[in-house]
Amino acid sequence: METRIRSVLKALIWQLIGLAVMTVVGVLVTGSASAGGLIAAINTAIGFLTYFCYERLWSRIRWGRSTA
Repeated sequence: METRIRSVLKALIWQLIGLAVMTVVGVLVTGSASAGGLIAAINTAIGFLTYFCYERLWSRIRWGRSTA
């Protein structure tokens, strides 16, 4: 079973990568750094929460795990 802190750290690193990518995309699409940053921040907050919940759910499922 994965610890909560490991799940949080994995989600945080993943979301930081996503934040950087979404910021660039947002700026390219809107032409505005503030609008692009806001879009990226909202996306990151939602993505962090959903990814964390997804990982915690899968940590409880035993199917497909190897015991060796």
